[in-house]
Amino acid sequence: MSKVKIKPLADRVLVEPKEAEEKTASGIYIPDTAKEKPQKGTVIAVGPGTKDVTMEVKVNDVVLYGKYAGTEINVEGKDYLMMKQSDILAVI
Repeated sequence: MSKVKIKPLADRVLVEPKEAEEKTASGIYIPDTAKEKPQKGTVIAVGPGTKDVTMEVKVNDVVLYGKYAGTEINVEGKDYLMMKQSDILAVI
């Protein structure tokens, strides 16, 4: 797990997306242009919540989120997504 010096505010969550699949189950390699945007990732940091929103996810949870959820950010060469907790669909 990476140590990122970002502390999300309010009900926001910092997620490290899982890498897109390199090849199919049958062994066919997928080119970069055809890869699906990942919808699964690991929670890296969690905000404190708000008076209306209690944070249910915690650091190291593996979560599913919507295909276009969050804002992409790059910190020290790594890509992350900053999203509201409500954008997270499930903890797996």
